[in-house]
Amino acid sequence: MEKAELIWHNGELVAWEDAKVHVLTHGLHYGTGVFEGVRAYETARGPAIFRHHDHVARLFQSAELYYMPVPYTREQILQATHELLAANNLRECYIRPIVFRGYGTMGLNPLEAEVDVSIAAWPWGAYLGEESKQAGVRAKVASWRRLPADSLIPHAKASGQYLNSILAKIEASKAGYQEAILLDAHGRVCEGSGENIFVVKDGVILTPPQTAGILDGITRASVMQIARDQGYEVSERDLARAELYLADEVFMTGTAAELVPVTEIDDHSVGTGARGPVTAALAATFEDALRGRDARYADWLDVVDVPAATAPA
Repeated sequence: MEKAELIWHNGELVAWEDAKVHVLTHGLHYGTGVFEGVRAYETARGPAIFRHHDHVARLFQSAELYYMPVPYTREQILQATHELLAANNLRECYIRPIVFRGYGTMGLNPLEAEVDVSIAAWPWGAYLGEESKQAGVRAKVASWRRLPADSLIPHAKASGQYLNSILAKIEASKAGYQEAILLDAHGRVCEGSGENIFVVKDGVILTPPQTAGILDGITRASVMQIARDQGYEVSERDLARAELYLADEVFMTGTAAELVPVTEIDDHSVGTGARGPVTAALAATFEDALRGRDARYADWLDVVDVPAATAPA
């Protein structure tokens, strides 16, 4: 991990090395935290955070679902992120805000534990590698099923829930694949370990619905809008596992991974075994949207006032 200088923690900018919590922090023991993955990109107007307001809104929604009152307003979190990027002179980076139950109580009732808030930001390339966005990745359908919605809350981006994804990711990695695909309790396609999933078949773009136990991805929503703007039919419906193997194209979306083709699943080549034309078209427009090159999506960008680097004397 590439370090930055400062992290915003409970209202203050502190040195990266000093952003620490107590070993008896409640969230460490019980997973009582919610978080977001956000990115900022360099644009012609300066560094801009992609769909910043949407990410902060989801952070607060996740906290509400787990009974964690955030001790700051949405506007304060938005402004704190701007302050952090400016202080670190970060023009392109990954941003991780997290809300968690802190030190002070132990046991399964968390309601008396303090709620802490931190925001970190640092340079981080595409999660599955920059080359993955062109070359694609090999994926494995995990033996682990996605946690059902009557056990935990898929719409919350909650820390503890990611143990489910971690098991799937480790299994796929140990078997020689770059990513895992999880099915739901009924054997229907759900999502990747950290991404939403799309299938292209006969020119139609298919993706599991929110009722399939998926995270309501912000990148997912962005790509769906781009696809419809380009004239594609987009259908949210249940997908059978075999539809992955028989697809013309498969791709994944997520803030960390961005938009990644899946070229092989369980040793079945997907389509031609290379990034397909629909995926390529969506990826090109998505990249333009991220970097402010498409005016249709300008309102997705929250420009940050980061001072330009000065040339050495």
